[in-house]
Amino acid sequence: MKKLYRSVTNKQISGLCGGIAEWLGIDPTVVRLVAVVAVMFSFGTVVALYLIASLIVPKEPTYGFGPDDQFSSY
Repeated sequence: MKKLYRSVTNKQISGLCGGIAEWLGIDPTVVRLVAVVAVMFSFGTVVALYLIASLIVPKEPTYGFGPDDQFSSY
């Protein structure tokens, strides 16, 4: 089962739409357009839900070669 994360690579504001797009397997532009249309017709409800979801949904875990990783050259 795939987990929902806020995207680190496909982010414009908080990465939530990019994360939802990755989770659904669709283009992030489609999710962003749907979100913009929903904001225009929801009287602020979608904005509130977006902010709450941005606080609740965790950031995507990143694996790299930084100073704290085991593959680091430091």
